[in-house]
Amino acid sequence: MANSMRFLARTTLLGVADYAVTMPIIRWTWTGPASDEWVGALGEFRPTDRETVLEMMQGRYLFSSKLVDTNGASPFAVQVEHGDWLDDLQAFAWLRHFRDARSEEERRFARALTLDWIGREGAFDRDIWAPSLCARRVLNWLRHFNILVEGASMEQTATIARSLSTQIQSLRLRGVLASEPVDALLAAIAMVGVALCGESSETELNARLRRVHRLLERQIDDDGLHRSRCAKVQVQILVELITVKQALRRNQEQYANEFTELLESMHRALDAISLGTGEPAYFNGTGQMAHDLVVAVQAQNPARARATGVAGGYGRLISGRSIVVADSGLVSPPEYSRNAHASALAFEFSHGRDLVVCNCGPAPTGMENNRHLFRHGIAHSAPTINALSAASIAVSGPLAGRLMPIGAPAAIEADEADQSLTLVTHGYEDRFGVAIKRNLTLLAEGKTLVGQDTLMRTGGRVSGACAIRFHLAHQTEVVEGEDLIRLKLSSGAIWTFLWEGAEMRVEDSVRQSAYFGFHRTRQIVLDALVADAEEISWIFTLEES
Repeated sequence: MANSMRFLARTTLLGVADYAVTMPIIRWTWTGPASDEWVGALGEFRPTDRETVLEMMQGRYLFSSKLVDTNGASPFAVQVEHGDWLDDLQAFAWLRHFRDARSEEERRFARALTLDWIGREGAFDRDIWAPSLCARRVLNWLRHFNILVEGASMEQTATIARSLSTQIQSLRLRGVLASEPVDALLAAIAMVGVALCGESSETELNARLRRVHRLLERQIDDDGLHRSRCAKVQVQILVELITVKQALRRNQEQYANEFTELLESMHRALDAISLGTGEPAYFNGTGQMAHDLVVAVQAQNPARARATGVAGGYGRLISGRSIVVADSGLVSPPEYSRNAHASALAFEFSHGRDLVVCNCGPAPTGMENNRHLFRHGIAHSAPTINALSAASIAVSGPLAGRLMPIGAPAAIEADEADQSLTLVTHGYEDRFGVAIKRNLTLLAEGKTLVGQDTLMRTGGRVSGACAIRFHLAHQTEVVEGEDLIRLKLSSGAIWTFLWEGAEMRVEDSVRQSAYFGFHRTRQIVLDALVADAEEISWIFTLEES
C-alpha cells in the first residue's frame, strides 16, 4: 500500500509539472539555435537489410512483422492500426538500413521521409513526442545524421537540425519529469548521446552520465534484469546503452569502463529468460521481437547464463538441448507493472530450435478490447483456479491497468544438481484456501520434462476448480489417445504427453510469433476440483526413432 501511495503522489506531481512545460506558452522556448555540425560519435551495430531500402522506396513498409503497402504515399500519411508498426516507424530505427545507401536517390528518399515527418509531426503531440519514443528518435537521427544532410540544401539541413534541436530541448525538460521509469532512463541516455555528438563540456557529459547511472541503479535489479521483468524493455535499453558505451570507448575510455559490469549482468539476465529458439520467453509484455536484433544485441557481449538458476523472479533449467524458463509470479512495484502479466508458475519449454510449450504473448494490435485478457493466467502455461489469476489487474482508479499482487510474495528455488525448479504462489490462499506449488524437472539430458502441481491446503474452506494449461507451439499437430497425447511439431519431432490426477481436454489457443504472426494454436487443459486434488502430475517425453 505504501508503494502505491508513493507512486500515486509522485505520478500526480510529475504529471502536473509535465503539463506545465508542454503548454503552448512554454513550448515556444523549446526551439533553440540549430546546429548542423553534429559529430557522428554514435555507431550502429544493429543489422541492416538492403531489401528493406528497396521495399520502402516502392511503398512497402515491413515493420514488426507487419507489411503495409502505402501505394507510393508517405507512411506518415496513412492510417495504420498497429501499435508496434507505428512505434518502429516513428522511432526511425529504419534509418540504419540506409547506412550503406548506394545512390543519391536512396539518401534523398530517407531525407524526404524525415522532412515529411517534420512537416506532419514536427509540432508537439503527446503520443508521438512521448519521452521514450522521442529519445529513440533523437538517438537514431544522431546515429545517421550524415544520411539526412549529405546532399541536402541549406534550407533542408536547417529544417532537420532545427527539428532535432527542438526534440532535444523537449527531452531536456520532460525527461526529468517522466513518471514511467523507462521513459526517464531512455531520455537520460539520449541526452548522453547528444553530449557525445555535440560540443558539450566534459563536466556536462559527466553530469549526464551520473544521471544515467542513478536511474540504472534503481531500475536494474541485482540479477541484471529491468524491474519491469520484460525482455522487450531489456533489449530496448541494451541497444541504447551499447551504442553509448561504444562511443565512450573511442574518446572517454574511463567512462566506458563504468558500464562494463552492468552490461554483462544485463546480457546474462536476457540470456536467462531466452529459449533455444533464440527468442526471449513471452512474459510480461514480451511478444514478437526481431530475431536478428536479439542476436545482434547478444553478440555485443559474451556474458551468458549457461546453467540452471534463478534471475529476476524467473527460473531457468538447461539440460542437453532443452531449456525451460518459468515465472514465479513476482509482481513488480506499480511504476513497473503497467504491462506486466499475471503469469505465476507459467513456463515456456524449448528443445533445440523447437518450441514445445509456450504462452500466448501480449494482445496483438486490433484486439485492444481484449488486451487485458492476454495478461491473465489463462493466456499462460500455468495453473489457475476458477479461471482467475494469482495477481490482479486494477480496473479503475489511478492504478488502472497496473498489475497488483495478491497474498504473500511468490517463491522460487533452483536445484542445479537435480535440474529442477520449485515455484510457489500464494495468490489463491485467501480466495480458495490453497497455495500452489509447481515442481519442474528435466531428465534424460533434456528429453523429458516432468511436472508436479501440488495444491497445498492453508486452512479455511477449500473451493474452486483448477485448470492447468499447456499452450502449444504453432503448427503442432495433436493426436489424442486414451492414456496419452502425441504432439507432432512442425519440425517433425514427436513428443508424448502423459498426465495423472486430472481430466484432460484439448482446446483452441493463439500465439503471436515473430515468424508466423498471430495464429491459432492448440492447448492441453487438465481439470480438477481443488477439494478433490492434492497433486496433478504430467510429463513431456521426446520420442526417439
